[in-house]
Amino acid sequence: MKTIHYLKGDATAPKVYGNKIITHICNDVGGWGKGFVLAISKRWKNPESEYRNWFKKGENFNLGEIQLVSVENDIWVCNMIAQHKITTHTKVPPIRYEAVEKCLEKLADEALKINASIHMPRIGCGLAGGKWEEIENIIFETLLKNNIDVYVYDFE
Repeated sequence: MKTIHYLKGDATAPKVYGNKIITHICNDVGGWGKGFVLAISKRWKNPESEYRNWFKKGENFNLGEIQLVSVENDIWVCNMIAQHKITTHTKVPPIRYEAVEKCLEKLADEALKINASIHMPRIGCGLAGGKWEEIENIIFETLLKNNIDVYVYDFE
């Protein structure tokens, strides 16, 4: 079985050959403006505008859904809805692990169709308040189990 490749660098600038999908976690309230999305928006405008249109239309805009946006010939950005609301005033962080799993299962199908590797920061562990050990297990059960190359970037 494959393993996660941990790299130092910018997840919006993958340095591998072939088709690449950069994935990240979005919230279910249409908010875009903090965290990793800022790096995405700095590089490409489409992922944000597509996400905002998706939210406005409201069709299939639910936890566990994904949206693939083509940004370059061999690069897509995957907006994954796996965070409930934005902040929490309870003991429960906004991350929804079941939604992460659903998203990554759908992402695995899409990646296999176009023979793409997956690139991401430590999704769900910043603003969403998740634990990397949990996310890592979900990555093993969804992407790595399907023999998909996964690259996780820690920003320098």
